[in-house]
Amino acid sequence: MSGVEVLARAEALRRDRTPYVLATVVRAERPTSAKPGDAAVILADGTIEGFVGGVCAESTVRSMGLRLLASGASTLLRITPEAVPPTASGVIPVDEEEAEGLVVVSNPCLSGGSLEIFLQAMLPAPLVRVHGEAPVARALLRVGDAAGFDMVAAHPGDPIAAGVAGVVVATHGRDEEAVLRRALDAGVSYVALVASRRRGDAVLAEIGAGRDRVRTPAGLDIGARTAPEIAVSILAELIEHRSRTQPPPEAAEQPAEPTAHQPAGRRELPLLTQGTAIDPVCGMTVQITPTTLVTEHEESAVYFCAAGCKAAFLDDPRRYLPHG
Repeated sequence: MSGVEVLARAEALRRDRTPYVLATVVRAERPTSAKPGDAAVILADGTIEGFVGGVCAESTVRSMGLRLLASGASTLLRITPEAVPPTASGVIPVDEEEAEGLVVVSNPCLSGGSLEIFLQAMLPAPLVRVHGEAPVARALLRVGDAAGFDMVAAHPGDPIAAGVAGVVVATHGRDEEAVLRRALDAGVSYVALVASRRRGDAVLAEIGAGRDRVRTPAGLDIGARTAPEIAVSILAELIEHRSRTQPPPEAAEQPAEPTAHQPAGRRELPLLTQGTAIDPVCGMTVQITPTTLVTEHEESAVYFCAAGCKAAFLDDPRRYLPHG
């Protein structure tokens, strides 16, 4: 897959609102199979489409890519064959001036050269459905787009898909109850009705919902009067709601850090944690996906970063098993 094809694939994923990580090789020290400009996308199931190095580098890129998908962050990843003592988290320490935005991982399976790969998590913008054609609805579509939301002008009969971040109803009496019920049934976190307090109370009574589930009048009380001002107040309320209900990226559950080299030889086989395992031959953290190399040994699954490690294990399993 060429670089142009990778970018075309990334654009298709963006249109489909599919989260992915874009990985681009920015530096390569020979001997390496990858070259600067090589690129790939990493999907949530661990699939890598494109090329950023051989199977050994892919294992590290996959692990870091899935970690970034969980946090929404980006980083520069340096993969080196050097066996540098790691920190407790398994990541090699670097100079303080370099540390920000850089993760260094030792991969003893590399052919000899180092790679630097920029990984950027590309997550879909929060999707907000706006029902209605009133001036407030049109203004909300504009200001929401400017704030980085994926704003969609919706029709009353449109289905509400999973993952919608917000539904705002500004139809001024047309099909309000039906849309609000569908939004509540779909579990949408932020649901708002543009209406006066009196009419909003009547609609809430009709659908049997409280103000804790449907915000009405929609928007924060900032003294808004015009349609654009009301749209800003609704957007502010949506942002405030998300900041309270969504965990910050650093608090999101993340896969384990890619770990640096551990001494070869016999060791206790590690327990699987958060979808990862340790290759018993080279000591690399391996992300468990449908394509991960695996073999059964004594009724246990053993995972590998590359075919060479798997072949070495199958040739002499006792060398890599714990003392028993």
